[in-house]
Amino acid sequence: MSEIKDINLAESGERKIEWVKRNCDLLRTLEQEFSKTKPFEGKKIALSVHLEAKTAYLCKVLAAGGATMYITGSNPLSTQDDVAAALVKAGLNVYAWHGVTEEEYNKHIRSVLSIGPNIIIDDGGDLVHMMHTEFTDLIPQVIGGCEETTTGIIRLEAMNRKGELRFPMVRVNNADCKHLFDNRYGTGQSVWDGINRTTNLIVAGKYVVVAGYGWCGKGVAMRAKGLGARVIVTEVNPVKAIEAVMDGFDVMPMNEAAKLGDFFVTVTGCDKVIDAEDFAVMKDGAILTNAGHFDCEVDMAGLRAMAVESKEMRNNIMGYKLPTGQWICVIAEGRLVNLAAGDGHPAEIMDMSFAIQALSAKYLVEHQNELTEKLIDVPKDVDMDVAYRKLKFLGKEIDKLTPEQEEYLNASL
Repeated sequence: MSEIKDINLAESGERKIEWVKRNCDLLRTLEQEFSKTKPFEGKKIALSVHLEAKTAYLCKVLAAGGATMYITGSNPLSTQDDVAAALVKAGLNVYAWHGVTEEEYNKHIRSVLSIGPNIIIDDGGDLVHMMHTEFTDLIPQVIGGCEETTTGIIRLEAMNRKGELRFPMVRVNNADCKHLFDNRYGTGQSVWDGINRTTNLIVAGKYVVVAGYGWCGKGVAMRAKGLGARVIVTEVNPVKAIEAVMDGFDVMPMNEAAKLGDFFVTVTGCDKVIDAEDFAVMKDGAILTNAGHFDCEVDMAGLRAMAVESKEMRNNIMGYKLPTGQWICVIAEGRLVNLAAGDGHPAEIMDMSFAIQALSAKYLVEHQNELTEKLIDVPKDVDMDVAYRKLKFLGKEIDKLTPEQEEYLNASL
């Protein structure tokens, strides 16, 4: 029995999913292949990913491969209710709605795990964490799983170091066809889509502070520069900081950047990247956003405690007045700005990421009796297969090594 907001919203969700399908060549091809080969026949898949149209199409592709799908969201504000309704109408099991409380969010995760999944597809690690704490009796049924994002991989690696991870997990985020495109170009575009549509303010000529210069931070900074912003990067890693400088950006500590910034975007995966000391020195009207998975990068509890007044400044923007008189504005409660204030990554980008997800899940099923490590990378041939398919759909060709060239390169190793 699914738990969604309103099944009558399905028609709108179906249109969204159909638009995604038109623009996801890789997934459309996999859907055709899986419909014939049925790699997931008899398997139950529990999935927790931001529940919008791209995710929905991934679910339909897996279902075409024979999987029985149990679906929930991975963020309280990123679920689109019409998309959830469309999946239920298509016969899939969904437990999610937009704006869930923490209690409802955890209840929905329990719902998709209680069925005893064979494969877990996670985004942020909440499914895997709860599986290991509340559903240990069902772990023997789990073949393995796939983790979509950096934050989830950090949690998995911590579990693995402690010897707590009890089934294989594929680090999907580490695949070249995921992080080089999804994290950089997907996050870069979708963050600014969310900020621009929510604020309706000019970016050109303003200071944008990007916290973190990993692949996501690089994408956000690059797009901010393209919009005409003066970009400042904050970092804790000296190598990444040098890279930011050589890419043409200024680098300084957050407390110094806080005095200058008009827009702030956190993309670190860490806690309290912007805190009370930083709020205190910000300009009146500074706009704070987060593009990391969890809503802890901007210290919202600290900001609320400091504020002498708060009010909604604009739809999805809350203002907090500090004792010193300036207003600090936060988009989407400090949650993922590209999903809580937008539609997430472009379809063509998620086509690559979700193709990696689908093929990694297939790999787990096909090799379930051979896997000895608990944390595994996406096989190189899967990564290259996705890249070659994508190039073909882009209408591009590349050179191939001759036998003599291969011999030369192998002899040089």
